[in-house]
Amino acid sequence: MALTQERKQQLITEYQVHETDTGSTDVQIAILTDRINRLSEHLKANDKDHASRRGLLKLIGQRKRLLSYISKQNVERYQALIGRLGIRG
Repeated sequence: MALTQERKQQLITEYQVHETDTGSTDVQIAILTDRINRLSEHLKANDKDHASRRGLLKLIGQRKRLLSYISKQNVERYQALIGRLGIRG
């Protein structure tokens, strides 16, 4: 199931840096994480869906690049974000 407009707006308001922010790195990572979680659940039920698995790996790579960018810019912000999202063990 695709990301609904309501869920996307909820993620934007939760992770925005300022009130008119819709595309900061934090928001992008939050949206990617939600998509990755949904796609992971789909692949647990449909283990032969290789096209979706490839898409999942592309999303993970994109999120990894964005997280790397944040970690280089501001380590405290990076730590806070991964803590809020519950990623990186």
